[in-house]
Amino acid sequence: MIEREITSPVSLTTADGRFNPESQGWTRTQLHDTSGIGQRSRGRNKRWEYWNVMTPTHIIALTVSWVDYMALHAVWMFDRTTGAAIDVTDIVPGGRSATLPPTLGDGPARARSRRLSIDIDELGPVAGTRLRAETARASFDIIAERPEGHEAMGVVVPWRRNGAVKRFQYTVKDVARPARGTLTIDGVTHSFDADSWAVLDHGRGRWPYRVWWNWAAGSGMVDGRVIGLQLGSKWTDGSGSTENALVVDGRVSKVSEELVWEYDASDWMRPWRVTGERADLTFTPFYNKASRTNALVVSSRTNQLFGVWTGWVLDDRDERVRIDGIEGFAEDVLNRW
Repeated sequence: MIEREITSPVSLTTADGRFNPESQGWTRTQLHDTSGIGQRSRGRNKRWEYWNVMTPTHIIALTVSWVDYMALHAVWMFDRTTGAAIDVTDIVPGGRSATLPPTLGDGPARARSRRLSIDIDELGPVAGTRLRAETARASFDIIAERPEGHEAMGVVVPWRRNGAVKRFQYTVKDVARPARGTLTIDGVTHSFDADSWAVLDHGRGRWPYRVWWNWAAGSGMVDGRVIGLQLGSKWTDGSGSTENALVVDGRVSKVSEELVWEYDASDWMRPWRVTGERADLTFTPFYNKASRTNALVVSSRTNQLFGVWTGWVLDDRDERVRIDGIEGFAEDVLNRW
């Protein structure tokens, strides 16, 4: 599979809000202008920011999203020692509860609802991103650092029907961001500043109503190098684009191959396999974050497994890079939205 690397700014949409075919490709840095999402196809436009942070003691996640006719915001915190979790999700009609920048980096993201508040602020090109959230029982304040020269894979995925593209997605999957900060649960504060990693899923697009996807990520240190792993499947199949990439010490190697995913939906905790000519990976879960949402026109079934990756991936110089021991997640999601 040949994927075009984009190296200069481009708009995701044309002046009238339609898909711009010149935007299809992948990037190492933010180059896509996505401000045209919302100009057409009311009800199908989707915007979101999702962050996941894994520390030695906790796993933390937040979501700020708007899907044209409603907003969905979430804060989740998991104690890796006790297995206790706090999960606060609010579904709010309309979009007034969400503030999302039209293009990545063009402003803050915020959520304000009855049960939670979320603030995502860019601190500068090197300083990183500040993640804050507050619920009745818990809060956190985290810096996802952005080391100098750090790259993040962005890719445009078009869905063609009868040769035309009316549905498409731009995503940035930013893995292996060192994280530091504090998490407070029921008045007890936990601090972390080492062996902690943040992952971003930034999305802007125009989606079909029913979508099934796999997504996986991992971050950590192997052989003295910072390793980031980014994988996806199902939703990209047949589009001419993939969201597969390897990051080594901040440099992205695009994995332009539709990898094969093997896992047991009757036993999610069995090891997962992701393989191809450029990768041979095993994911061994230790926790399944299973969730279900059913709000009339919107429903979701998610199994997000957290665990440990082993195996190898070829970088863009055809060097076999070991990823043994890095932590992360792999998920299976079916959405109607």
